[in-house]
Amino acid sequence: MNYSSKRIEQAVHEISKLPGIGQKTALRLALHLLKRPEDEALALADAVVKLRTETGFCQKCHNISDTEICGICSSPKRTEGLLCVVEDIRDVMAIENTGNYSGLYHVLGGLISPMDGIGPSDLTIGSLVKRVSEGSVDEVVLALNTTMEGDTTNFYLYRKLKDLPVKITTIARGIAVGNELEYTDEVTLGRSIAQRIPYLQSLPNQS
Repeated sequence: MNYSSKRIEQAVHEISKLPGIGQKTALRLALHLLKRPEDEALALADAVVKLRTETGFCQKCHNISDTEICGICSSPKRTEGLLCVVEDIRDVMAIENTGNYSGLYHVLGGLISPMDGIGPSDLTIGSLVKRVSEGSVDEVVLALNTTMEGDTTNFYLYRKLKDLPVKITTIARGIAVGNELEYTDEVTLGRSIAQRIPYLQSLPNQS
């Protein structure tokens, strides 16, 4: 694609690096920004810079946060003894939108996937085990995607936590196998959280 401006070309090149954005869409976005008032473009640029330089992770649950301890972990209204384990922030947002969960979270930062070179040491499993070992957690809810990677991670976590004095449950299978939590409707996800079952009952040939 030929450009009449090196700056347009550079903008298109950078925007097209975003997932799902091809060069034509990137060009359309770049031209849109060029036509908008300067303060709007600068506000977007400032927001992106702050997103990258000032956004971090909660030291307790590993959720994305603007502060050392996120708003969920620091809220006195949350049930401290209830801990929901999820893959990433998108799952936190999905569960929060149901309004059916009042406990805390632990964000793994991914799922165990040998095919992708992701092992237990690449996730925040160590800090999860430490949190549970400290004795303040009564129940761990395994709320991972119902995929092969999610099931593998669930089983690994169960083996790491089963000897600790904590109840281990999983979301009810109202969610179809292979579905991801962030794409599940709020009613179904809410019911799955509310009607969670002991983890062992979710395994094949278990009652």
